[in-house]
Amino acid sequence: MPLRKTVDHQAENKDDRDQLLPRKRNMNSLLALSLIATTFVLIAARRFDSAKVFRAKPQNEKQVSFMKHMAGTMRLDFWFPDSALHIISQRVVDFHVGPDHSTTVQTLMEKNEIQYEILFQNLQENIEKQLDGGRNFTGKHSYTKYNEWHKISAWTARIAKKNPQLVSRILIGSTFEERPIYLLKVGKESGRKKVIFMDCGMHAREWISPAFCQWFLKEATSSYGKDKNMTNMLDNMNFFILPLVNIDGYIWSWSQDRMWRKNRSNTTHSDCIGVDLNRNFAINWGSVDASHDPCQETYCGVSAESEQETKAITTFLRSHLSSIKAYLTIHSYSQMLLFPHGYTFEKIPNHDELNELAKGAAKAIFSLYGKEYKYGTSATVLYPSSGSSDDWAYSQGIKYSFTFELRDTGKYGFLLPESQIKPTCKEIMLAVKFIANYILSHTL
Repeated sequence: MPLRKTVDHQAENKDDRDQLLPRKRNMNSLLALSLIATTFVLIAARRFDSAKVFRAKPQNEKQVSFMKHMAGTMRLDFWFPDSALHIISQRVVDFHVGPDHSTTVQTLMEKNEIQYEILFQNLQENIEKQLDGGRNFTGKHSYTKYNEWHKISAWTARIAKKNPQLVSRILIGSTFEERPIYLLKVGKESGRKKVIFMDCGMHAREWISPAFCQWFLKEATSSYGKDKNMTNMLDNMNFFILPLVNIDGYIWSWSQDRMWRKNRSNTTHSDCIGVDLNRNFAINWGSVDASHDPCQETYCGVSAESEQETKAITTFLRSHLSSIKAYLTIHSYSQMLLFPHGYTFEKIPNHDELNELAKGAAKAIFSLYGKEYKYGTSATVLYPSSGSSDDWAYSQGIKYSFTFELRDTGKYGFLLPESQIKPTCKEIMLAVKFIANYILSHTL
């Protein structure tokens, strides 16, 4: 504004002002064009036209070595496992390749006689198919659709307001981009209770995860007083539900990059953004399957608990350790039910108990639609990793700590259609209830 005052002061007569008008118009036009260009840059989402997703299965160590080498020279986005480190013989590897390298990757795998199939011929087409009937612009929250963050945020306030005797909303922190992180406490107020803590959406692109946390709240509030089992649970137990951990990343996955995994922090001198929140917890931090390169998907941050989202969880859990009996964290994909450890193959003291509990939960899932979930320790069934939330929770004395990897096993991967939200959530509800009932009857 000082510039404008100087210009107007110089135009002391009409002729001078008339001479300045065209210049002002030109400046305004340039400013308008600049704003349009800036807006375009801000809203132009990354597209995946002609990008492919491959599933490969190396048969021997020579092929494993070649695939790891290829990962280092090509820009591969690993879906399962989450990095080239875990490529092993006789195990499938799902990865996304951009259009510039897809033909080369395909040719190289054929030349090296690596078995493969193409899961997605055109990733962009599959992204657009995930939302059944297209994007929901009605502004109405739905339990059977993927909801954008503003709808989830409004829903957290609404469900607490509608069920004041059963649900309360608690602010536990904020994200890197200063969005509030709200936790929903579910259960009747009646003195000290056993507690289960459950979080969803730690990795941005795993949309089915926050969909489940929302579904759980729906089931809890709609069936309390009607369903005997749910009523008993909520009368004698509280659930702390964190509907979405990685809010900033989730928003980015909707608006800019559907395949975004990390949060959106930028605390290094690198041009690369984000930290893998599930490598940022203070348990063997930065050791196994955790990159110190900010450009990698498994970047563990500058230090343990460096991220505000991580701190929100750990601070809250530390202040409620006396009552929290179980920790559940919901991810996707691969249909697994995992428990500690992830950073070592050494068995925990109550390994057999958790294995039996996971086995029972997996049977409960199978009983509904016949979906098979593998179960066991994270290091054995999935792959070794460090700095994960379930290992950290266990290290704090929460002896019933589980990671759920929801549907599917790769046909859709992170792009699970909305038509599968309901059946996925219904089968996982059975597993959560199974674990909750066990906690009620087997813990002090």
